[in-house]
Amino acid sequence: MPERNHDRAAISTDRDRSTQDIQRVSRKLIRGEQAKRWMKKYRTEVAASSSSLLSTFVAYPLDSVKTRLQAYKFHSFSDCVRQTYRTEGFHGFWRGVWSPLLSITLVRTVSFSIYQKSKYKLDEWIYRATGTSPLVIANTRDALPTLSTIACFGLAGATAGAAITTIACPFELTKLSAQISVLMADTKDSDHKNDAVRKSYQNLGTFRTARKLIEHRGYMGLYSGFHLHLLRDTIGTGIYFMTYESVKQLLANARGASPTTPLAVVTAGGMCGLVSWACIFPIDTAKSIYQRNCLISGKDKANRPKIQFLNPRMYRGLGVSMSRSCVVNAIFFSAFEFSKKHINGFSIDEELLRENGLGIER
Repeated sequence: MPERNHDRAAISTDRDRSTQDIQRVSRKLIRGEQAKRWMKKYRTEVAASSSSLLSTFVAYPLDSVKTRLQAYKFHSFSDCVRQTYRTEGFHGFWRGVWSPLLSITLVRTVSFSIYQKSKYKLDEWIYRATGTSPLVIANTRDALPTLSTIACFGLAGATAGAAITTIACPFELTKLSAQISVLMADTKDSDHKNDAVRKSYQNLGTFRTARKLIEHRGYMGLYSGFHLHLLRDTIGTGIYFMTYESVKQLLANARGASPTTPLAVVTAGGMCGLVSWACIFPIDTAKSIYQRNCLISGKDKANRPKIQFLNPRMYRGLGVSMSRSCVVNAIFFSAFEFSKKHINGFSIDEELLRENGLGIER
């Protein structure tokens, strides 16, 4: 009799364990379906953030060399690379990388989200005013870019660029400080007035650099060069998205079966970086020089350079910047379109979610 009771208890325990295992599996399945639903809802943001991490890290050394060429005088690209390696080692090319990994990922994610919403809102306005939809034209087989599609993509991009400047400016300023901190420390004024200020930024991380900036220039010091940053990103992001969408449309007109072909995406991604940087580079150079002057001037007023589109000095580092941008955007948009396509292919078990009180999200 005791043995029979023992067997019954063992069977009951096994059943309980089996029920718990089933419940655990069910919870895991439900969480998996919820995750897929969430990713599908926010596919633009998910694709933009993951693609940005990859492209930013791969091409960061070129961005570092570009900033050094803008802010200080080197004989050539190779001279800058040699001096950086000799004085800072291999690590010097990735100095300050964590700030842009965080900031550029955040900025790109927010930027693409704003761009998508702005694009659809502008499409509605243009349709009401003209009776034609720029987005329908852009997705029609064999259709060419028109004034309405260019205006829609360009204005949506400019809106996104202006909106994200408030987030991007402090991060970009700390990134610039990290990239040129060694050069700032080695350069001296004739009166040695601000030598201590120059050296105070050397080998600091993102947040320690920010604290040092606040110490020297107050909280608004984090937004040194904001007006130039705003001008650059508003114009540059408008040209960026306008070029990407238009080139992709020209190269991939047969959109019915395949919205994006790999060749079209890679080419359009590379071109949008090349064209936008070619147009705004003197603004970016003026921003870099002004922000450098703010860093080294302590509490003094910093010299503000003029934006000179016809001055060859303002284009120093353009080749590096365009090469970097071409690589970054070719990688970014390829990964972005692939990620979006992959996420769109998710099949979600809505019946399972409904059975567990998780109805269909709109």
